[in-house]
Amino acid sequence: MKKLTALALTVIMLLTASSFALAEGKTSFKIGICNFVDDASLNQIIASLRQRLSEAQAEKGVTFEILEDNCNLDGSVMQQIIANFISSDVDLMVAIATPVAMTMQGMTEDNRIPVVFAAVSDPLGAGLVESLEKPGANITGTSDYLDTAAVLNLIFAANPDAKDIALLYNPAEDASTAPIAAAKEILAQKGVNVREYAGSNIAEVILAADAIVADQMDAVFTPTDNTIMAAELSIYETLAAAGIPHYTGADSFALNGAFLGYGVDYANLGRETANMILQILVDGLAPAELPVMTFDNGTATVNTETAAALGLSFEQLAEKFAPYCTKVQPITTAESFDDLAQ
Repeated sequence: MKKLTALALTVIMLLTASSFALAEGKTSFKIGICNFVDDASLNQIIASLRQRLSEAQAEKGVTFEILEDNCNLDGSVMQQIIANFISSDVDLMVAIATPVAMTMQGMTEDNRIPVVFAAVSDPLGAGLVESLEKPGANITGTSDYLDTAAVLNLIFAANPDAKDIALLYNPAEDASTAPIAAAKEILAQKGVNVREYAGSNIAEVILAADAIVADQMDAVFTPTDNTIMAAELSIYETLAAAGIPHYTGADSFALNGAFLGYGVDYANLGRETANMILQILVDGLAPAELPVMTFDNGTATVNTETAAALGLSFEQLAEKFAPYCTKVQPITTAESFDDLAQ
């Protein structure tokens, strides 16, 4: 019995030593960050992530060399960026948004380099992880899962008579697949007319917005779709001038002029993504055993300038939305969150 106990303790010690092997004796780490597109939400994630890593250098006595690049929706550029990270012997890669995470996963099948993703709406549906509790491979991260029903509730809270709802999204974006399917089901149950409008780039999104206006839709819903986010500054005035509110899946849409953004706090998501990086690199935890982190997304952000253009009062809207949100907050139009702070 004593021999068996000793053997068991030895195995446990070896496993523990193995799990912390990456952290042992190492104080300098190289991290590669690939952003999917230049938009306010994703940029805010990276800024917050970098800030947290900067703080951790003093806290934990380590240093981080960060390689950052942006593929701007281009798949071939994305692959080259990731290949450059691999050839640069990074200790960990960070994927901002679902397409980057999927590509990083495919290019690190040997599990040699850990991958942490951020702002992946449906990690399970995208096939990135075996489960949210135990991802199962070299990848884990943070999810900005959207409560589609909650966003749609806000449409009817503001306008109980809404009968024609537009769905504006890029069909190629994995982040839009599940919420658009959910929206169609929910709206069908409500007996309203639903029309889909698609765009794969800014020019196409502008044309889609023009079509929504021509069709005189009562409201527009867009999930956490990065293509539409990148085009928001180009379409918000068109929709507002036509009296059509745009309900979206992130506060960055509202920052860029959309009537309302409902979703997670991306600054906090960035910090928590950085904390997961620290757990892997500094504490030696394995991504396979590090649960995917999800967040409460009950904050509604209303663009007060767009609301005024639609003839709506923020105070009245906040009262109507209160039963459906944990928080209702105002914002004004800007290109980035940094612009608001100036």
